[in-house]
Amino acid sequence: MENDSADFKSGFVTIIGRPNVGKSTLMNKLIGEKISIISSKPQTTRNRIQTVLTKEKYQIVFLDTPGIHKPKHKLGEYMVKVAKDTIDEVDVVLMMVTPDVKVNAGDKYIIDQLDVKTPVVLVINKVDEADKEKLVKTIENYNKEFDFAETVPVSALKEKNIDELLKVLVDKLPFGPKYFPDDMLTDQPERFIISEIIREKALKTLGQEVPHGIAVEIIQMKEKNNGITSIDAVIYCEKDSHKGIIIGKNGQMLKKIGTLARVDIEKFLGCRVYLELWVKLKKDWRDDPYSLKSFGYK
Repeated sequence: MENDSADFKSGFVTIIGRPNVGKSTLMNKLIGEKISIISSKPQTTRNRIQTVLTKEKYQIVFLDTPGIHKPKHKLGEYMVKVAKDTIDEVDVVLMMVTPDVKVNAGDKYIIDQLDVKTPVVLVINKVDEADKEKLVKTIENYNKEFDFAETVPVSALKEKNIDELLKVLVDKLPFGPKYFPDDMLTDQPERFIISEIIREKALKTLGQEVPHGIAVEIIQMKEKNNGITSIDAVIYCEKDSHKGIIIGKNGQMLKKIGTLARVDIEKFLGCRVYLELWVKLKKDWRDDPYSLKSFGYK
């Protein structure tokens, strides 16, 4: 989709960083829509989620990747490969860190992967939680480790300095075409976004009781004559003991997950939703290549 304007800028930007530094929150704030799953649990994002921000003079395509970390299972290996592969495909890399006097060991590991000619912008998130001295030390120490093109302190949650970050990104983008239509927000299908919403609510509701080993599959999605969309979904877990926790006493936990998910799904689809959830056991699915493929981790 070409753009006639010679001064139109466009390009691809990836957000990398340790798990749980706020990458998904930042992307959602930049886009202005909730596309990527947010949870207090690490390694929440599993697939590369492509979102699009289109303005009069530019279009930015964001790739939100899983956090780069040392993998512990096949799912972890898949997540790290996705993140590393993305770095070589984009026009600008955003490396996201949090204020720390010393360079975090996990961040050093990520910096070692940055053997690229692509400009890398250092984004220091959660600056509202750090004093000025700590922030200055963070900027100094990280810039000693790598030749960052720019450094931008932000608070993704409180939307502090987001506009400044956008200006930096647009400045680094090449002149180019409009890749996607103006009204397009993401390349992910509806079913994927809905399954991610359900998984997010499960992670938030279950807290620390159930490890990260859950997956969600949309079994059926139908729009009925009365304008209600009916959705059937299965939450898979790795252990039999987890199944009881997810369902809860008299099904109360599962009901809570469904109620919270339905609110966000209705906002996303713009219609009323009837959501039916089931819980099934799939032992050690994170180390099973067939299961990983069936859940979309290809």
